[in-house]
Amino acid sequence: MKKTILTAFAALALVAGNALADETHTSSKFQGAKANTGTVTHMVKDGKNILTLSDDFKTPETPDPHWQVVDSKGNTYLLQKLKVKSGALKSDKLNKSITVPDYIHDVAKVQIWCAWAEANLGEASFEQPVQLSSK
Repeated sequence: MKKTILTAFAALALVAGNALADETHTSSKFQGAKANTGTVTHMVKDGKNILTLSDDFKTPETPDPHWQVVDSKGNTYLLQKLKVKSGALKSDKLNKSITVPDYIHDVAKVQIWCAWAEANLGEASFEQPVQLSSK
């Protein structure tokens, strides 16, 4: 009886651990002309899909870098600016994390897009498209 209960708890812990591990996905390293360091991680927090740049990501020195997401069908979604002006006396704020809008159903790649030059500065791909959870 003790062995059965212990085995059941071990199986439950394994399943719970795998479920939690499935909630986080990390991309390949960014590759591109201007964005070529760091990765992006997807996680679900409070029912929202969050993309976060790694600590080693270096912001490209370009006029208007934005987050851009590419889904598994090749559709692109231009999202928030990567840098937000903080004022004359403060340095710009980095949008290191963003919430993915509900109308996006999966993420295959994350690109850093220069809206001014209309150019892909670099992209990071997920091993498989990340299916986004709905609320």
